[in-house]
Amino acid sequence: MPTLVSIVTTFFNQAQLLERRIRSVLGQEYPNIEYIIVDGGSTDGSVDIIKKYEGRLAWWVSEQDKGQTDAINKGFGRAKGEILAWINSDDTYNPGAVNEAVKYLVENPDVAMVYADCNFIDENDEIIGKFKSAQTDYRRLREGYVHIPQQTMFFRAKYWRELGPLDPSFYFAMDYDLWTRIAARAPIQYLP
Repeated sequence: MPTLVSIVTTFFNQAQLLERRIRSVLGQEYPNIEYIIVDGGSTDGSVDIIKKYEGRLAWWVSEQDKGQTDAINKGFGRAKGEILAWINSDDTYNPGAVNEAVKYLVENPDVAMVYADCNFIDENDEIIGKFKSAQTDYRRLREGYVHIPQQTMFFRAKYWRELGPLDPSFYFAMDYDLWTRIAARAPIQYLP
C-alpha cells in the first residue's frame, strides 16, 4: 500500500471557493489520501458542499473554533498519515502535486519537508502570477528568508508528533514557525 498522506483543509464561510478546492484534492492521482475538512461553523452553504463529498472524506466537522491555527491542529489531531499537508480553501493543488511530493520524501528519507513553486490564482482559478520559491534552511529561516508557499508544503508526520502542534498564539505565521522548528531538526527541500 502506498504511503498514506493526510491533507487538511480549514475554512469559514468560503462556499464560493470550497467545491473547486475539494476537487483539487480528491482529483489527485495519488491513491492513498486521507482528506480531512475542518469548517469553523459556516452559515453560507459550505456544509451542503461538504456533504456532497463526505463519502470520500476521512473526517469532517463544522463547528466554531478559535481560528485557522486551532482548526489545523484539530485536523492533524485526527490524521493518520505518514505525510501531512494542509491546503486552504482559496488554494488548489496542481495535478500530480501529491505524487511528486510523496515520491521525493520516500526516495529521500533524511528530508523532513518538501515544497515547490506555486501559482497565484484569481477567484476563477485563472493563473495571474507565480510565487517562485527558493531553497532555504534553518539559518536562513531564522534570518527571515521566506521562500516557501505553504500550500505546496508536505512534511513527515513524525515531525508533527515531535514538534507540533502549531502555536495558537500565531494567527498568520504559524506555518513559518513550524518550518523553522522542522528545519532545526532535519533538511527541508525545494522541488523546482
